[in-house]
Amino acid sequence: MLPFFNFKKEFIMFVDRENLFSNAQALTVTAASTDLIDLGQERRLGVGEPMCVVIGCDVAMAGTTPTMIATLQSDDNAGFSSATSVVVSPTFSSFAAGAKYVLPIPPGVATERYIRVNYTMGGTTPTITVTTHLMPMSMVQNDYVYPDGFVVS
Repeated sequence: MLPFFNFKKEFIMFVDRENLFSNAQALTVTAASTDLIDLGQERRLGVGEPMCVVIGCDVAMAGTTPTMIATLQSDDNAGFSSATSVVVSPTFSSFAAGAKYVLPIPPGVATERYIRVNYTMGGTTPTITVTTHLMPMSMVQNDYVYPDGFVVS
């Protein structure tokens, strides 16, 4: 588990490894998240508890006119041979280190067994490093993202 600290409230937020799509994943071309989540069967995400995908920027977006779009995808097989888009982010043209974007999942949206995030990169030599995870919307206010190399003393 990766701890996220909120010193003002003395609250520690943990991100379960099983809910992590990308852990400091460096992106330079269009790519899928390094990890996927196996829901065990087809599900309706957000029933009872609204859910979201949190995209945290570890290393700022750079390059010549870089862009990135994050898409939550689902499929009935782990190879994502027939992936469908569940929810799509806006196009990012800048993303600062330490910033985060919360992508709400519409309540009760149907997904197939497996979900992942696909990152569509654009521009000339785009680069960014992200950490992305699935979490309940009620926990977002306790979630902090720190730039890569951040030291707590």
